[in-house]
Amino acid sequence: MRRHRTAAGILLAVGTLITGALSATTASAAPSPAPTTNAFEQQQTKGFWTAERMHGATPLDLLPLDRAGLGALKSPASGGTPTLIPPTLIPGTAASPMAFPQAGGPWTGGGAVVNTSGRVFFSFQGRTASCSGNSVTSQNGSTVITAGHCVKYQGSWHTNWVFVPAYNNGQAPHGQWSATKTFATDQWAASENINYDVGAAVVAPLGGKKLADTVGAQGLSFNGGYNKPMYAFGFPAASPYDGTKLIYCSGNSSKDWLFSQDHSLGCNMTGGSSGGPWFTSFSEATGTGLQASVNSFGYTFLPNRMFGPYFGNEAKAVYDKAQVS
Repeated sequence: MRRHRTAAGILLAVGTLITGALSATTASAAPSPAPTTNAFEQQQTKGFWTAERMHGATPLDLLPLDRAGLGALKSPASGGTPTLIPPTLIPGTAASPMAFPQAGGPWTGGGAVVNTSGRVFFSFQGRTASCSGNSVTSQNGSTVITAGHCVKYQGSWHTNWVFVPAYNNGQAPHGQWSATKTFATDQWAASENINYDVGAAVVAPLGGKKLADTVGAQGLSFNGGYNKPMYAFGFPAASPYDGTKLIYCSGNSSKDWLFSQDHSLGCNMTGGSSGGPWFTSFSEATGTGLQASVNSFGYTFLPNRMFGPYFGNEAKAVYDKAQVS
């Protein structure tokens, strides 16, 4: 969770970030100095992520944000060209209808989203931590989209970054996919601007196969506008959730009328869901859709409401860099 400061520097108890940093257990790897670029060559410790270490993740709440506040935020540019990228469907991913709207509950409908969604684990300032992420269609077949703070936070790029699709209570049915490089939007990398809380990772092949060939990949939508029906997914681990199940929310989204330029959706997901995908044009028959945002933050005074960054030109730029790396 994060609290924000105004441009005048007065602390406002207006916002909390649903952070991905969930485990308070001590990691052996020390944090690395933060590069000034928007990409980071990953550092991995072989065999670091044991089932016990993943299963033992505990929430880190209310992480402070020592950056200029909401009054100084620059908003995503409007008027970009709409871009739609179709999903890459793996055969045998039929799903069944689920409740709409849904303020938060286990996804039991099956379909592609069960395999494309997963937990993200990384080392953060000497601690183990986690977020959520999603496999997306890409030129390299190895791209994961997540939140910016799930790759870099408080000036530090996370290390030991892995993606565990279809995570199930400490188990990795499709393996652990180690990142070779992580990315963030220019605006997040430079100043951790909440309006651009978008990150990506390129993962190495596993067992001779690429990620998209193993679990499939969801589509994407950039510059698609606001006020659309959306489905949000993630692995919340802070109470009342425990990080063991894929949780979803659904409903008609709107534009944040308070401080950010983000999408807004009724949703009770908690810490650990950060970086999980938001879909438009989601099909409950196949469990596929077009990713248009990620779980990012919530306001302390507005419970059961989630906010996610607008996927405009800036989000597309970080996706483009990742998918050709």
